[in-house]
Amino acid sequence: MPVRPAAPAYDYIIIGAGSAGCVLANRLSEDPDVRVLLLEAGPRDWHPFIHMPAGLAKLVNRKGVNWDYDTVPEPQLDNRMLWWPRGKVLGGSSSINAMCYIRGVPGDYDDWAARGATGWHWDNVLPYFRHSEGNRRGADALHGGDGPLAVSDLRHVNPLSRVFIEAAQQAELPHNDDFNGPQQTGVGLYQVTQKDGARCSAAVAYLRPARERPNLTVETGALVNRITFEGGRASGVVYGARGQAFHQPAAREVLLCGGAINSPQLLMLSGIGPADELRAHGIAVQVDAADVGGNLQDHLDICTLYHATQRLTYDRLSDARIAWGYYLRNRSGAGTSNIAEAGGFVRSRLAPDDRADIQLHFVPAMLDDHGRNRLPGDGYTLHACFLRPRSRGRIRLASARASDKARIEANYLGDADGFDLKMMVECARLSREILMQPAFAPYRGAPIHPAREDLSDRELEAFIRAKAESVYHPAGSCRMGEDAASVVDPQLRVRGVDGLRVIDASVMPVLPGGNTNAPVIMIAERAADLIRGCI
Repeated sequence: MPVRPAAPAYDYIIIGAGSAGCVLANRLSEDPDVRVLLLEAGPRDWHPFIHMPAGLAKLVNRKGVNWDYDTVPEPQLDNRMLWWPRGKVLGGSSSINAMCYIRGVPGDYDDWAARGATGWHWDNVLPYFRHSEGNRRGADALHGGDGPLAVSDLRHVNPLSRVFIEAAQQAELPHNDDFNGPQQTGVGLYQVTQKDGARCSAAVAYLRPARERPNLTVETGALVNRITFEGGRASGVVYGARGQAFHQPAAREVLLCGGAINSPQLLMLSGIGPADELRAHGIAVQVDAADVGGNLQDHLDICTLYHATQRLTYDRLSDARIAWGYYLRNRSGAGTSNIAEAGGFVRSRLAPDDRADIQLHFVPAMLDDHGRNRLPGDGYTLHACFLRPRSRGRIRLASARASDKARIEANYLGDADGFDLKMMVECARLSREILMQPAFAPYRGAPIHPAREDLSDRELEAFIRAKAESVYHPAGSCRMGEDAASVVDPQLRVRGVDGLRVIDASVMPVLPGGNTNAPVIMIAERAADLIRGCI
């Protein structure tokens, strides 16, 4: 294996330039005496659809910026293979997501601490949320005003998004203008990770300001094949780029930021994982760690669709007209929309504590099969997901090659007592109740999915098994904890070796109550201080 020609001595090698990797690249390279190498398998974030918020609808079919994963056939979902898009580009999934800025609630992080993530309780993580946040409404006790991650109110809101809010209030849900404020429950418009009408991905917020530092090297198109070890310590990485293979040493640490799929996959390819599985693929065992790849969680989502009787939706807007308004009129108009403009958080009748357990995203367009199945006419969609799933899945190896996609066994609705399915029925019932309110009467056409409005709970179960999809929040597959079975300790150090940490959504003991991008950025901000010995 050739050593990279004239390779400088890097202190830290960061694997993956997604949300966490971009944060770490910025924070660690603030010290001019520290040399940092950031490796990203995907390309630069050059495409204009990335930066125009509404371009996310066009990114669905762009395989070059997406790992384009599928689960294995899911036994409880009619043996369907569910699509898991994940960002493969500078900024990772923050470059292709819907930009909703959601943290979860204090109880989510106190729960992490109670499960063994010592030091990750709410009072300890709030300062890192505030440190990262540049909220255009200004700073207060819960928000940061001058952090690198711009958080803004939407510049453009479709009239139907306001109709949704009115309808939800008619269904006796309270209005909430800040889901990251004192109370999460209620309905309203999402704040979004945008700056001046453009997407503010982690690459824009953190990597762009640091790119000119001489002590930071960013390499795209670089797929890491394995982490190398010497004497029980991570010593570097082997990666491929430009048709060649390289071994790059790391003087201090290797920081794995691949996300909930790629991080456990790379640990296993490097010899850290369930010993029997590693040996079955001919991989030498460095550490027998049975929980690598386990504890996999995701928010399962069900969409309720209706035709619209008025042409207010985004279904048939001209792409040229949107681009004209956006690029030639100072980033204005529908091009600034994140599409999922409105939503909310609801505590269902089955909730075991005082936290919301259902999240809503309203889309003033027909969104079937992640928008890949274009339906004729005009319509609107209400997403509803269960925030606290009990089912657990696993990431497994498909082969000993990093270029082969990992095997994703999501195990949706696989909990022994069937509670997840009961909650998905609650999600579908709540969606139907909101969309049947008087506020929608002037706009409501025929139902699409489900095709009838009078389904029984048993029929709703069948509908869910046939149509539920991921809402893109995989986590937990390299669980953090104090117990010996956990993959990483509360300092995010991989157990059984030195000089290796995992820093991304995979370390979450359980999913927070909401979108996962802001929590991942918080994790990376706190990790940077852990690495530098600041805490």
